[in-house]
Amino acid sequence: MTNATALAAGSTREQILAVARGFIETRSYLGFSFQDVADAVGVRKASLYHHFPTKEALGVAVIRAATQGFKDWDAARAREPKDALESYFRMYRNTLRAGSGMCPAGAVAPGWGVINDELRLAVQELRNTQVTWLTGVLGALMTERKTGASVASLAAYVFSVCQGALLSARMTGRVDDFDEAIAQLRSSLPG
Repeated sequence: MTNATALAAGSTREQILAVARGFIETRSYLGFSFQDVADAVGVRKASLYHHFPTKEALGVAVIRAATQGFKDWDAARAREPKDALESYFRMYRNTLRAGSGMCPAGAVAPGWGVINDELRLAVQELRNTQVTWLTGVLGALMTERKTGASVASLAAYVFSVCQGALLSARMTGRVDDFDEAIAQLRSSLPG
């Protein structure tokens, strides 16, 4: 679906969220303004305030939608733990567009010192949702092999490597950089 097609579909609020998420993933949270969103959606800047009273409120809505999207992604699939983990890596690579985009939560982190507490909590919730999911998947894989790390620590490590791999691939514009980092990660994991 092209960006123009995506904008033609959905309510104004949904269009605003889609455009803001795109900007966050490609420019970072600090790299766009309400005016940028208004221009991309084709509405007046004042119209944005009808849906979101502040840029932080818009950011919170984008991150909460991403968290719900992750929960829906997980609920829609019944997989064996190894397949679930591979699906997670593919989601990072393809859905988050390794080489050209960032996870919305990771794209907010550079502005951590200037964002409000509600936005910080939303980002932490997205991170914690993924780490909790990874803990379950890795826990199932670890029944087959012992490791010195706790399952929760290993899950946090996997999340961090995926975020870092996205960042590295974004810096170079090369999806291969993501793939190479994930290949190294795979070799260090149980199962």
